[in-house]
Amino acid sequence: MNSVTNLTEADAANELMRLAKAIAHHDRLYHAEDAPEISDPEYDALVRRNAELEAAFPHLVREDSPSRKVGHTASSSPLSKVTHEVRMMSLDNAFNAEEVEEWIARVRRFLSLSESDPVAFTAEDKIDGLSCSLRYENGTLVRAATRGDGQVGEDVTANVAHISDIPQQLPEGAPEVFEIRGEVYMGRADFAALNARQEEEGGKLFANPRNAAAGSLRQKDASVTAQRPLKFWAHGWGAASEVPGETQEQVVRTLESWGVPVSPLFARFESAAEIVAHYDKIAAQRPDLPYEIDGVVYKVDRLDFQLRLGFVAKAPRWALAHKFPAERAETTLESIDIQVGRTGKLTPVGRLAPVLVGGVTVTNVTLHNRDEIARLGVRPGDRVVVQRAGDVIPQLVDNLTREVEREPFVFPERCPECDSEAVAEEGEVDVRCTGGLICPAQRTERLKHFVSRGALDIDGLGEKTIDQFFALGWLESPADIFRLKDRREAILALDGWKERSVDNLLASVEARREPDAARLLFGLGIRHVGAVTARDLMKHFHELPALREAAEQARAGDEDAAAALTSIDGIGSAVVEALGDFFHEDHNTAVWEDLLTQVSPPRYVVETKESPVSGKTVVFTGKLETMSRDEAKAQAERLGAKASGSVSAKTDLLVAGPGAGSKLKKAAELGIEVIDEAGWAEIVKGAG
Repeated sequence: MNSVTNLTEADAANELMRLAKAIAHHDRLYHAEDAPEISDPEYDALVRRNAELEAAFPHLVREDSPSRKVGHTASSSPLSKVTHEVRMMSLDNAFNAEEVEEWIARVRRFLSLSESDPVAFTAEDKIDGLSCSLRYENGTLVRAATRGDGQVGEDVTANVAHISDIPQQLPEGAPEVFEIRGEVYMGRADFAALNARQEEEGGKLFANPRNAAAGSLRQKDASVTAQRPLKFWAHGWGAASEVPGETQEQVVRTLESWGVPVSPLFARFESAAEIVAHYDKIAAQRPDLPYEIDGVVYKVDRLDFQLRLGFVAKAPRWALAHKFPAERAETTLESIDIQVGRTGKLTPVGRLAPVLVGGVTVTNVTLHNRDEIARLGVRPGDRVVVQRAGDVIPQLVDNLTREVEREPFVFPERCPECDSEAVAEEGEVDVRCTGGLICPAQRTERLKHFVSRGALDIDGLGEKTIDQFFALGWLESPADIFRLKDRREAILALDGWKERSVDNLLASVEARREPDAARLLFGLGIRHVGAVTARDLMKHFHELPALREAAEQARAGDEDAAAALTSIDGIGSAVVEALGDFFHEDHNTAVWEDLLTQVSPPRYVVETKESPVSGKTVVFTGKLETMSRDEAKAQAERLGAKASGSVSAKTDLLVAGPGAGSKLKKAAELGIEVIDEAGWAEIVKGAG
């Protein structure tokens, strides 16, 4: 996996798109269907990677970003929906003691506390179950709901009536309204017994206790839930007419006194060293616990501190989940295959003798690149150590037979898909196929990028449709998209296509016959040419042929042409080299020229108006509610301003929407003017 510092803006945008889709897919499987495909550490790694990319490229944060969501929308279940009065939040994660200490330091900074000021914390094991909220009114349980997406969950009131751990009535003196929040779970022994019974009866086998608990609770027929050995314990609360205590510990102990189960390992501590020691103690007990856990949860004990700390996008600042490290196992590396991605990157994937790691059978492992293979010294036949964390597929972390004599693995110098030369750019470790638009492995992914929202934005050409049309031989290059009008009847003959959907698709294609030149350039997927870079290039050259001519001249050694390119703000030597390489390949120019027989992009001109922001640098941050980020940047350019993605001393104006974070803080530190979206709308309106 590339370091975020090595990614281009286009690469980052594409990876964020893939991560958003992947995480949404796994959220749906986990929360809505109770059938996850990957482990918790693998899921955590996806979320962590998404957070790293968003921190490095904050201007690329998507509207559907996983960082803005909790759980999954409860949409396909037959259970009725429940809106939570107080949102059910998720938790931020830590993976080592240093990150825990940094969290505590952030808490102290936020509260303006010195090192000598006492801050206590609670710590408890994080059970792997299904979140559930129990609403009591006048002491009587009136409703139970799953977390869902945090705002809307599913009504499981009838189902929890069959969970003996959950009291139907609280003792006298309980608040008029009180929501107890916790986890519904299934013990290890009960899970094993359930699966044995399911197998004997020919029923569905559950992958793990969490799936079994979720599937059992989210039943339309409560009598099915009644037959399942579910348990519950509380770890917090939601809406409350009165909170019975001034600290987390006091409230949890009150719940316990009401007969509500809480973690037997719940405790209060005074320092980071103490809570980490408790984490180590729980980790040592983990294999022998009668239930599955995946970490330890820390919370600031004082409730007034919790109130001051508040929340970030989807998690409280006053709580943290310290996750357990990935589990490891030994196996044999049977072979190494090379996969070719959309950008032409050759990625080695190890094929393993199947091995059970953390309850899941692993057969594949990422080897990242040729340098990683050399570092590990791995060859087919080696005994290796595999870890299930850090990537979509697991990692290989050690070679146990490095010293055994065996032929070394030779990384290919030619693409295994199209036989084009495979090379690494100077200073890079990744080897890439130079075949570009003629490489079969890259074609469909490049076509998907070409029609994506940031490029030509052609409705109706989704991933499955492109794969289908490519398999039929209808789509080989971008120009073929504009020839689909000649295949109307053939498309109509395919399953799932009706006249309206075919006509809508063809109309969407025809509407792009005169595309925005910058979007067209970005859509070609030229290395290092992201959406912003494409706009910068076209603002300078205006016409695509002029850009091609300059790129070809620069590659041929024309220093004036190279200087003209690098003089453009934001354009460096890597972009110049990538453009030159693209137009140097005959197969790329053939695709380019073929495409220009089908489309006629008008001269690219950004019309600017005199405005209060003319000549200034504007940064947009937070969620924009009335327009997209791209639209806002386009507005800024039309008003004669430069839209930047980061705040610096050169920034003149920050437009902050809801959820603005570090950029808003930095702007305040630098004394930069800040306005909201409505203020920006007034500037746009005033400029006519």
